[in-house]
Amino acid sequence: MQKTKRSARELALNILYQIDGAGLPPDEALRVALEQSVLDQAVKEHAQLLVRGTIERVKEIDRRLARLSPDWPLERQAAVDRNILRLAVYEIDNMDSVPNVVAINEAIELAKKFSTAESGRFINGVLGAYLRQFVEVDGG
Repeated sequence: MQKTKRSARELALNILYQIDGAGLPPDEALRVALEQSVLDQAVKEHAQLLVRGTIERVKEIDRRLARLSPDWPLERQAAVDRNILRLAVYEIDNMDSVPNVVAINEAIELAKKFSTAESGRFINGVLGAYLRQFVEVDGG
């Protein structure tokens, strides 16, 4: 299941990047990515859940993330990093089956694989601040 979730996160990140970076409509980005993917159905279904959930909550997620990095606004962040953060915050807030530390570690791994050498530290710092400011205060 671990490999399934990791593969789903990678596929979800790709789709979120297409929506954010290339401006594709969410339904089209999902349809194309899922049709072209050779991954098994469980991976596709989990990726679709992650993408739809993240997109449904993106305004709230972005508002919270913006409060955590005022010196590095979302529009200045690399699109990959911005979408890794969005995906991780969605998991932290909505996926009870995923421990917060796992969501953060997976986000760091995505950054190492798909972004710059410095992105892992940036992602870790923002998500750590997210936990301190929004999760622990809310009782999570």
